[in-house]
Amino acid sequence: VQLQASGGGLVQAGGSLRLSCTASRRILSIKVMKWYRQAPGKQRELVAAITSSGTTTYADQVKGRFTISRDNAKNTVNLQMNSLKPEDTAVYYCNFITPQDYWGQGTQVTVSS
Repeated sequence: VQLQASGGGLVQAGGSLRLSCTASRRILSIKVMKWYRQAPGKQRELVAAITSSGTTTYADQVKGRFTISRDNAKNTVNLQMNSLKPEDTAVYYCNFITPQDYWGQGTQVTVSS
C-alpha cells in the first residue's frame, strides 16, 4: 500500500493550501491519520492528527489556522492550511496507523514572505 500526498506548492504569506493524502488501495481499520512536517535542518514534527471517531489534535503553532479532516470511505486525509506563514515551509508527510505504519512520500510547501 502506498500513500500519495498532493497539494503542496508555493504560496505567499497569508495564503492557503489544501493537502490531500490517499491510499493506493483500501486499508481497513485506520485508527489515526496524521500529518507531519520537516523543515530543513529540523526534526520531523507532528502537525495534526485525527482519529477514526473524528477527534482532532493540533500542534500549538498551527491551531486556529489548519484543519484536518478525513474521508474513511476514500481512505483520504486532508489538511486545510490557512493564514500560512514562512515558518510553515517544510515537506509535509501523511501517516496512517492501523496500527501498522504507512507513510506518504511528502509534498513540499513553501511560504514566501
